[in-house]
Amino acid sequence: MKRFNENETFSNVIQPTREQVTTNFQHKGKWSAFFKNDNPIILELGCGKGEYTIALAEKNPDINYIGIDIKGARFWRGAKTALEENLPNVAFIRTQIELVDFCFAENEVSEIWITFPDPQIKYKRTKHRLTNSDFLKKYHHILKEDGIVHLKTDSEFMHGYTLGLLHGQGQEVLYAHHDIYNNPHAPEVVLNTQTFYEKQYLEVDKPITYIKFRLRY
Repeated sequence: MKRFNENETFSNVIQPTREQVTTNFQHKGKWSAFFKNDNPIILELGCGKGEYTIALAEKNPDINYIGIDIKGARFWRGAKTALEENLPNVAFIRTQIELVDFCFAENEVSEIWITFPDPQIKYKRTKHRLTNSDFLKKYHHILKEDGIVHLKTDSEFMHGYTLGLLHGQGQEVLYAHHDIYNNPHAPEVVLNTQTFYEKQYLEVDKPITYIKFRLRY
């Protein structure tokens, strides 16, 4: 509760109700006004503590980063760190990821990172997988024409499911590997930032998978 209360005081945290998001969300199409610049926007979906949002924002001050998660007590850490380190290019939204297309206008986002999502392995949970067909269409709607999606996960199931879906739809897979830390050609941006849970996976030699793709419809 202390973290929830502190989030309310953070200038970089937005905590709308579901109704506020779905009925003309005030920042949709107007994120340049929120950040006070026209820099590209990159999202981290299911951002947890916001490790990627913070790490990338530190390295790229000319890009705006927004972490989205329904669990505000988690991203509290990232939001607090961003304020303590004076990172004006960071924001967090507490909302369901299924509402992402209500939060951003068409062609408003440059890239999306999906970092270690719940794979929702059971068939009846398919609708909740962050790379199912419905979610991919939402991402395509808000992404710029050449926008990129990154999926980094420890779940072989999620990796295989997503790769199969992308190939089946004829999407543009730019890079894919089932064990990036044992691949000398893995992109540095994927290796240089590690989430809290990712570090734990690596300590027990659990392979980390990665897919970089572009959506075409």
